[in-house]
Amino acid sequence: MREESGELDELLRGAAAGDEQALAGLFERYRSRLKKMVRLRLNRRLQGRVDDSDILQDACLEAARRLPDYLADPQAPFFLWLRRITGDKLLEVHRTHLGTQMRDADREVSLHRGALPAANSMSLAAQLLGRLTSPSQGAIKAEMRIQLQDALNNLDPIDREILALRHFEQLTNAEAAQELDLDPSAASKRYLRALARLQKVLRDMGLVNDK
Repeated sequence: MREESGELDELLRGAAAGDEQALAGLFERYRSRLKKMVRLRLNRRLQGRVDDSDILQDACLEAARRLPDYLADPQAPFFLWLRRITGDKLLEVHRTHLGTQMRDADREVSLHRGALPAANSMSLAAQLLGRLTSPSQGAIKAEMRIQLQDALNNLDPIDREILALRHFEQLTNAEAAQELDLDPSAASKRYLRALARLQKVLRDMGLVNDK
């Protein structure tokens, strides 16, 4: 972890000094994590119509423009700062393509912070089924996905969000707590509770067992 932190600091110093290679390396370092976030949170009506690479490119250009301000007063870890900028760009895409439909986007607009689109249940269900089922079970995946989506939608919105943050985006507990404006201990308890509920659903569906 210390080695990774040192590498990040070096890239930040290089980017601040105008080193374009350092700047490119800085964004490439988090590209896969940001792409996963975008795919989880892109409204299902836009999947196949909007290229996630374009969203990431716009986010990187905006982050490059705002980087001097961040370095002058870094109030959040760099990844979270970059993630929020990407979330803002994703929200712009939603507003551009969905317009007034944003209010009816199947609870896919996050309640926390009022900006970052929440992970949608279809994407969460698809990822879970992809991990837990084999290609030979493809014929029953559609029915399973509907059941799983219903179960996810019945979770408290914050519990659903913390599952997305911790389990799918693989944020640390501290990062998830900061994003949700929760105390770290409260965030940990909510995650464990939400994970237990999800595991029960998966057991009831026969997707996992207790062994």
